[in-house]
Amino acid sequence: MQLGALIARWGAPQGAPQEWEPGSAEVEICTDSRQLCAGQLFIPLVGERFDGHAFLPQAAAIGALAAVVQRDRKDLVPKGFLHWLVDDTLEAYQQLALLHRQMLRCPVVAVTGSAGKTTTRELIRSALLPLGPVQASRGNENNDIGVPLTLMNAGEQHRAVVVEMGMRGLGEIERLSHAAAPDVAVVTNIGTAHIGRLGSREAIAQAKLEITAALRQDGLLVVPAGDPLLEVALARVWSGRVARVALADEDGARDADWIGDWEEAAGVISVNGSRIHLPLDGRHNARNLLLALAVAAELGVPTAALTQMAVDVPGGRNRRQKIGGLTLLDETYNASPEAVLAALDLLAGQPGRRFAVLGTMLELGDQSVALHRQVAARAAALGLDGLVIVASGAEAEAMAQAATALPRLAVVEEPDLAAGPLQQWLLSGDVLLLKASRGVALERLIPLLPQV
Repeated sequence: MQLGALIARWGAPQGAPQEWEPGSAEVEICTDSRQLCAGQLFIPLVGERFDGHAFLPQAAAIGALAAVVQRDRKDLVPKGFLHWLVDDTLEAYQQLALLHRQMLRCPVVAVTGSAGKTTTRELIRSALLPLGPVQASRGNENNDIGVPLTLMNAGEQHRAVVVEMGMRGLGEIERLSHAAAPDVAVVTNIGTAHIGRLGSREAIAQAKLEITAALRQDGLLVVPAGDPLLEVALARVWSGRVARVALADEDGARDADWIGDWEEAAGVISVNGSRIHLPLDGRHNARNLLLALAVAAELGVPTAALTQMAVDVPGGRNRRQKIGGLTLLDETYNASPEAVLAALDLLAGQPGRRFAVLGTMLELGDQSVALHRQVAARAAALGLDGLVIVASGAEAEAMAQAATALPRLAVVEEPDLAAGPLQQWLLSGDVLLLKASRGVALERLIPLLPQV
């Protein structure tokens, strides 16, 4: 960020001497006092359990260039420390991200959805690599703090930026959209994640489509075809270009602009005359790949250039690994009902005996029991060889009742306790799926799995 751009927006900082000349110097922005270095601009953020303004004295002592300070905390500014006063430091941080984004000469792609956001983000990043270096969100950088960070880490060397946008309620993605001002926006799906907070899939669709709030008028929105709820919500907020994607055997294919013929056995999807090797397993990832291909084509990467793609997704997502003779499908990072159903379908297509450990799915509100029953019923319908449920209360009871037809069934309250039945059941050649919400910490089970 150019210091001159900050001054153009807010004027000279308070405490600056009259003869102060910043010139065209570049300044790095930091919101984390633990990582703050001399010469950086410190933006202290205020959270439910922390207030970065408490570290203003340390910032001054370290040699930070200046700080952005909320007016109601100006008394905490050390004497002589340069600073700008604002109403809200988080809002100011996002404004600076937009300012930096407007200086970028590369397109910005924004991605949201109820499930598959991170995987789709990484597929898009990979699909855009023929353009050159791509800046993309890392880890959990999909919120009010992470999205601005991703944007401000983009530089002249980057040929595209891909930002993931998460949310827990209405208005959050709208803020992020205004910070990113995307050229292309992607909605992976409208599911039931966070339905406990938002109350209905209709409200979830409304929240996800806030991604169009600052989408360029000549920009492109990419969505899955065939979802009437999404289409109703879309008609209310966006009248610009839309690219719809679908697999050839889906009902939505008749309305799709991008249609992929998925050959599961070969791991190939045929699109527009090109055969693309699917870098991740599963029908759901074949659809996610179509979203990425539509984005790539919009930004100048032909589908024919993407027949071989490599994707490295973060841990706990679509990870296949060998533990002795056991094949582990590690999906421990998070879970929504739609993601669990997709993972179960993937498991059902694997050779050998198939087992699953399914944990609690959080933030489902008054639909929680019914949705937990639904995923357990799918496990039973797919004829799995065994299921361990990691849950308690009404959810555990509903899942157990729905899965009584399975030949092996166990219910435990903690991930560590799932190791007991698995040690009795698993043999070399078996396949095991682990899937639960982040708060369950199901990854604790992995070191305890038997070496079969």
